[in-house]
Amino acid sequence: MNYLEKVKDDYQSMSDLVIKNVKKINIIYLESLSDQDKINDYILKFTNIHHIPKDITKLIPSPNVKEIQKYEDLKLFLEQGFTIILNKSQSIAIETKSNLTRAIESPNTEPTLYGAKESLNENFQTNLGLIKRRIKSPHLKNTSSIVGRFSKTMVSVLYIDNVADLDLVEKIKTRIDHIDIDGINDIGELKQFLCHDNKNVFPAFRITERPDMISKSLLEGKIIVMMDTSPYALIVPTFLADFINPVSDDYGKNININFLKILRFFCFFLSIIIPGLYIAIITFNQETIPTNLLLNFQMQRKGVPFPSIVECLITLISCEILRESDIRFPSKYGSAISILGGLVLGEAAVSAGIVSPIMIIIVALTFISSLIFTDLEIMNGIRYWRFFFLLLSCFFGLFGTGLAFVFLLTNLCSYEIYDKPYFFPIAPFDKNYLKDTLFKMHNNKRSKLLSKNRYRGDA
Repeated sequence: MNYLEKVKDDYQSMSDLVIKNVKKINIIYLESLSDQDKINDYILKFTNIHHIPKDITKLIPSPNVKEIQKYEDLKLFLEQGFTIILNKSQSIAIETKSNLTRAIESPNTEPTLYGAKESLNENFQTNLGLIKRRIKSPHLKNTSSIVGRFSKTMVSVLYIDNVADLDLVEKIKTRIDHIDIDGINDIGELKQFLCHDNKNVFPAFRITERPDMISKSLLEGKIIVMMDTSPYALIVPTFLADFINPVSDDYGKNININFLKILRFFCFFLSIIIPGLYIAIITFNQETIPTNLLLNFQMQRKGVPFPSIVECLITLISCEILRESDIRFPSKYGSAISILGGLVLGEAAVSAGIVSPIMIIIVALTFISSLIFTDLEIMNGIRYWRFFFLLLSCFFGLFGTGLAFVFLLTNLCSYEIYDKPYFFPIAPFDKNYLKDTLFKMHNNKRSKLLSKNRYRGDA
């Protein structure tokens, strides 16, 4: 059975399959994926000549012409929007993809006041072009793999070969090549296969939609995983310090940005500890606060029928439900839900004597502190540890709070991503990467943990 008969047999129930025979040349394409104008300009106009040469590629002005070696290649090209030309002596694929992607837009999840206003979209070639506009070097490499038996999605690994750790690049490529699944739709699904350790609640990878963040990470020696059909990219490896280091910090004055970095680091621990700390003080360790303040707390709790821990759990869970509703709802309704939940329900709960005003302040301060972080997974990790602190503080007071803090630090220091410590550059300490993340200082050296080329600017 020849290629034409195989195509007719495999794609017989597809309404968008088009097969044309012009002067003993078979032209095959999928109408839903191909651009009709390109097919007309690249192929059909040139079939009107009297003599068609044996090498058809001499007639085709398309910039991307592929020679088909086997039937599996033909199917892959056809399903990617290529037009297939078959004759007795030659089988070729001509790129005639239709533009099915949206235009380049401003970042939605990582907005900045200053800096680039471009974000990735669902087209891999467009995304690769946005990165190569920023890094103009032959050392920027990318290797691609096909993932998914049915989806056949292209996944690409980007790195700078004289900067990145090539052993880590090979580990990531190996994991991608060993993914065996029917289909994959987004980079979030791919992330689950690249990190087999799901015991830790903190995110193993950072997801970004900003080309400038990707370029910065590549220059640091990190590796980028991109995927066709997804407007996001994965940064590997990722450390906790990276989540308090947005790319917008690069566009501000050092002394001002360092204050914000310290504030973010403080808010990270504050949003985890403060509910448990309040419960520990109000329940077990009243002697740690002034008597007048303690009396004020007790007067505000007068009439509340629940213990402090139950009151705190009710308020925290209500706020978590509110936040999930705000995230899932369309943006036009999100602000209305926030106002309804934050003002009406909060005021009504205090008036009804279900919760005390001080508890509303504690929970509001907790959630305001966590809103500094825009990544949903880091917020989920904070949420988990917040309840862990709360429960230990409920049973053991300030001793439980201290014990939970030890567990948190132990967890962060022992967590590794591809043999890279998650609490880096604090444990182990690295001055160079510390200047790039937790503090903004002039630095002309890369971290030894990330890069084999320590000095910036070296060829």
